[in-house]
Amino acid sequence: MKWLLRLVSLLLLMSPLMVHAQPGLQAITVNTGADGEQTYSVSLQVVALMTALTLLPAALLMMTSFARIIIVLSILRQAIGLMQAPSSQILIGLSLFLTFFIMAPVFNRIYVQALEPYMADKMNFQQATATASEPLRDFMLNQTREADIGMFAKIAGETEYDDVKDVSFSILVPAFVTSELKTAFQIGFLLFIPFLIIDLVVASVLMSMGMMMLSPMIISLPFKIMLFVLVDGWNLIIGTLASSFYI
Repeated sequence: MKWLLRLVSLLLLMSPLMVHAQPGLQAITVNTGADGEQTYSVSLQVVALMTALTLLPAALLMMTSFARIIIVLSILRQAIGLMQAPSSQILIGLSLFLTFFIMAPVFNRIYVQALEPYMADKMNFQQATATASEPLRDFMLNQTREADIGMFAKIAGETEYDDVKDVSFSILVPAFVTSELKTAFQIGFLLFIPFLIIDLVVASVLMSMGMMMLSPMIISLPFKIMLFVLVDGWNLIIGTLASSFYI
């Protein structure tokens, strides 16, 4: 719950609609300070808050480790041959909490370096936004292939970057998602191989025995489950996924 609250706070901090406001009762009140900074009424902040919350699922899916984890677990279920076990709700819940575990160092850096100083009025909105984006940018850059960044930069018509930290979020986010999909399918391919071998062996044995009307899936499923349990498959899969991210 603590990390969920921090994630919500991060989304609100990075939303360009949210600014530090002065108390007010009117529906919309805009005050311009001596330095040109505009502040909005509390009522308008509530509207911006509700709007920002609708972006939370998209940010969780596209800018964290969630996509890779849920894809790998779904491919694993398909490789074993279990269509409904574990259920989709269990896979999503497991992926969500694994995401919080993996992203904990990133969320903690954002909370300590940006959110706390901003709430204590030690940092203005622009400085807090720039500071909060750095840990998330570093995480995504560590997982993203340079070829994917180059492809989207070429599509956008941008020139080569002197430093990868100069990559804008409009380029980095789709490049990160593309790279995550590629990595997830590579892991899924490796997961499929041992289960595919079992299916081939069982199918060959049934064919040689003349039992062509019997589905190989009925015979191979218990062997695949037994193999997965004997090698402590859940420990291997979850541990490998958690260690595959570079924080």
